[in-house]
Amino acid sequence: MKVRFRFTKQGKVRWTSHRDVARMWERALRRAVIPVAYSEGFSPRPKISFGLALPTGAESVAEYLDVELAVGPEEAGGPAGLAGALSPMLPEGMDVTAVAPTGPGEPSLQHDVVACRWEIGIPSDVGIDQPEGLEEAVAEVLAAEEIVVTRERKGQPVTDDIRPSILALSALSGPERSVVTLTGPGRVLGVELATVGRGLRPAELLTHLGVDPAGVRTVRTHQWIERDGARREPIPAGATDAPPVERQAS
Repeated sequence: MKVRFRFTKQGKVRWTSHRDVARMWERALRRAVIPVAYSEGFSPRPKISFGLALPTGAESVAEYLDVELAVGPEEAGGPAGLAGALSPMLPEGMDVTAVAPTGPGEPSLQHDVVACRWEIGIPSDVGIDQPEGLEEAVAEVLAAEEIVVTRERKGQPVTDDIRPSILALSALSGPERSVVTLTGPGRVLGVELATVGRGLRPAELLTHLGVDPAGVRTVRTHQWIERDGARREPIPAGATDAPPVERQAS
C-alpha cells in the first residue's frame, strides 16, 4: 500500500539538494521504524518516489513523496501516527503537513503534476524598484505571443518559446499573498508555471523580467494534478492533517 506525504522545505534546509533530501527521508523512515517496502535483488532499496525536484535555494510548503509500505497504513500507525513519528526525525524546516493513502494505479508524481504555483518576494534593491515598473513588465509578458530564450541542452545552445509555460503571473498585495512576506520595500509575484514539455524554472522567468534570481525569496505553494478535467492537489482537500511538530531542544 502506498502512502503520500506532503511536507515543507523552509529555512536553512532549502540549501540542501534534491538528492540530500532523499537521503534525509530514508534516514527518517529508518529512525521512525516505519515498515517501508523494499525492492528485491542484490541491493534492495526502499520504495520511495519523489515529486518534481525543487530548485536548490527555493523553499516550499507543498512538497510530496510516495512511500510504499510493507503493511497497511493503519497497521503502520495511521496517517496521523505516521506524520507524528516522522516530523521529529526530519531536519528543522522539513515538517510533514498531511498524509493520505493513494489509490491503486495512481500515476507517479513525476508524471502526474502538470503545474506549480510559486510566490516570489522581490526586495526593491535586487530588482525593479518601482511597483509600476514590475506591473509593466508583468503586463508585457502576459501580452506577448511568444518569449524566446536561449538554453543549454546536452552542451548545445537551443532556443525555446517559454510563453506557453507561463499560465498565470501577477503582482500580489495584501490578502492575495498566502506565504511570502517582505521585511522591507519590494513586491511579491504570484506565478503559475506549467511542468509539462520543457517546463520553465522561476529563475528563468525572473531573469527575463530583469530581476536577479539570487536576491529573491522563492516559495512553491502548490502543485497541481488533473482528474476528469478538474484540477486538484496531489493530496485531496480533507486528507489527514499532521499534528504539530514537537522537537527536542538541541
